[in-house]
Amino acid sequence: MNTTYQIRLGGYGPANTSFSQSLKMIGDRLENQFGKDVDIKYIYNIMDLGFKGEDILWLTEHGFLTVSYQSSSYLTDRVPELGFVDLPFLFKDNAQARRAMDGDLGKYLSRKTEERINYKILGYFENGFRQISNKIRPIHTPEDFDGMSIRVLPSDVQARTFQLLGASPKRLDLTEAIAGVIDGSLDAQENPFANTVTYGVHKHHKYHTVSNHFYISRSIMCNRTAYYTWPEELKYAINEAVQEAVLWQRNQAEQEVIEARKAIEDEGHEIIELTPEQQNLFSLEVQPQHDDARETFGSMMFDLIENPN
Repeated sequence: MNTTYQIRLGGYGPANTSFSQSLKMIGDRLENQFGKDVDIKYIYNIMDLGFKGEDILWLTEHGFLTVSYQSSSYLTDRVPELGFVDLPFLFKDNAQARRAMDGDLGKYLSRKTEERINYKILGYFENGFRQISNKIRPIHTPEDFDGMSIRVLPSDVQARTFQLLGASPKRLDLTEAIAGVIDGSLDAQENPFANTVTYGVHKHHKYHTVSNHFYISRSIMCNRTAYYTWPEELKYAINEAVQEAVLWQRNQAEQEVIEARKAIEDEGHEIIELTPEQQNLFSLEVQPQHDDARETFGSMMFDLIENPN
């Protein structure tokens, strides 16, 4: 290559998270392959620079960052189809979710995103199944949400889920949510266990319920303008590097869940496992969302989960 291409990779977590380490894997592979023809820079946590977590979206869209990640829920206002994968109890397990996001469902959602935003979607990291933590009481049934405020991602679908469950959802950026947990103005939040521990929420919330209510992917976004200025060999290489990093990150995510559960227990806090009967109570309360989604989107995306290609 006759030009040196600067590639700025960014995220919103500490350098030791699987997401940050995955960015490093991508950068290392490109440096090993192209040497001085690429200039790799990292900003592992934009919040350390005073940005909000959601700012990563415009930083990437406008080219301040070249490659980044963010939970797909942050894009639902601009890409309504992504609200489909915010539906509660949509996936049975990690394996089913991964097949769908790596298959035709993920390709369809990537295409819809690229039609509306200046991104090239390179793949999907796993944020995984989300659990509920709170400072008030153990949650075993939807009735336990009565009078409880809970932070949700900026997704109307997720907000409605917790309205149906009887809570008071608040759409907050991560920085605002952490502040609310610390100062006590927020009763509850929902996140994968690893996120709950990474951001220190487990030190403030005594009760943690294994609800598996949402499975969230983190879109791996590349500034599309930059991507299509690259030579074919660089585009091919970054796609290959991302796929390798995705496989590694998902395996790490499974280990992070185990370690995060231990960290919660080491704080002396309670992890509540729902019985199948209790889990069914939650599913029944949010069934109207699945019915509405079929009216809004049709059956196509549901079919892609059941029959992934």
